[in-house]
This record gives sequence, C-alpha cells and structure tokens, in this order.
Amino acid sequence: MDAKLPIVLLHGVGLDSTMWDQFRDEVRRASDREVLALDLPGHGSRPPLEREVSLGDLANDVGNRLPARAHLVGFSLGALIAQHLARFQPERVATLTSVSSVCLRTLQEAESVDARLQNAAADFSGSVEASIERWFPADAGTDPATVAGVRRTLLANDPSSYLHAYRVFATADAEIGAELGAIAVPSLAVTGDQDPGSTPEMTRRLGEAIPGARTAVVPNTRHMLPVQRPAELARIIIEFIEESSRDIHD
Repeated sequence: MDAKLPIVLLHGVGLDSTMWDQFRDEVRRASDREVLALDLPGHGSRPPLEREVSLGDLANDVGNRLPARAHLVGFSLGALIAQHLARFQPERVATLTSVSSVCLRTLQEAESVDARLQNAAADFSGSVEASIERWFPADAGTDPATVAGVRRTLLANDPSSYLHAYRVFATADAEIGAELGAIAVPSLAVTGDQDPGSTPEMTRRLGEAIPGARTAVVPNTRHMLPVQRPAELARIIIEFIEESSRDIHD
C-alpha cells in the first residue's frame, strides 16, 4: 500500500473545489499521491453560512473533514485556513503551501479589501464582474470557457453566505498574522507577479513571518494562479512536497 500522505486543496472565497480541476490533473500526471479538493464551509456542496463566522470556525470545519495527516495547499481564503490549521493543529499538517495568499495587510491594503466587501454587500452581481475583470483582464489570454465557469460559480453563491466568508477573508490576515511565527511545518508561499490583491510583497512578508518558509513568484500571472498556470504551479508544489517529505518521512 502507498504510504504517501495525500495532498488536500482548499479553494478561495466564492469559489468551490472545481477551481482545482486543471491543477489536480497536472498533479496526478506528475505524482502518485492522492489529491483531494474540499469545499469550504458555505461553498459548493456545503450548506450556506447563516451567521458571522471566524477563521477558527472555518478551519475547525475543514479540520473535521481532513485525512489524519496531509499536505495542505490553500488558495487565497483557503490559504488563511491552511495557515490556521498549521498553527493550531500541526499534527494534521505535513506541509503548508499558501497560494495567492494575503499577509498582514497595510492600512491601504485593508481599506482596499474593505471597499470590495462593501461593494459586494451593495451590489453582489456587480462585485462578481469586478472580480472577473480583476482576475482575468482581456489581455491575459485565459480561455473564455474557463472564465465563464468561474463567473457561474461566483454567481451561484448565496449572497449572505458569501459576505460572511468574504468578511473573514477581508479581516483574518491580522488575526493569523500574529501567529505565523509559531508555524513549524515546512512551508511555501507562492503568488503571481501581477496579482493586485495577494501581491508578491505579501508573499515576501509571509516568507519572512513563517520560520524557514520558501517563496516563489510566477511571472505573467494574476490572482488565479491555479487556473492560469496549473502546470507550473503543480511543478513548484510537487517539488516542494517531495523534497520536504524526504525530511519528514511521510
């Protein structure tokens, strides 16, 4: 029996596990590890969020559905959840990979994301279009069918549930940011060089905050790194996991 630990994927706010489809295919071509993509609370197959929640609430829900131990890969909000699990349930996390993650937002960055939160509360469908334009500008060359699929996923959200999740995304980096120095599992932070929200500077901050963390910046890429560059991201993450696994003997 293959004793290698699985890779678990956590998506971003407003999305669902299908955002990982291309990336998961690339990982399976290059690795014999099991790959699981989970829906976050309030997303995909999970029931809508009916009240305000904390990062800890989301992490505990995900933790209850994790294998006993796994390599965690989180994207955006999923990265904050993965960081929380690595900090407070380290026995469950073999390695931590934060993809397109925010980290310790400056005042200006916090005001910017709060404005997007307020826009989503006032005009949900308009905020979806703003996200699509921010993630997939016309010159990015992303397959139109892929963009249309992401738009459908975003619009399918229960708006109230979406706002509960987005509020965590908009504020919880300050909460987990104070804990990053206590994360002891092998860690990698990676983002696109053109990501306007989860910037290369944030990835640098994350790399400095988590002891021994590695960082990588993928050129010519915006926020949706797993969708825009699935093969390159899979290569980066598999190399990190396999090298780390030689040390932790998973």
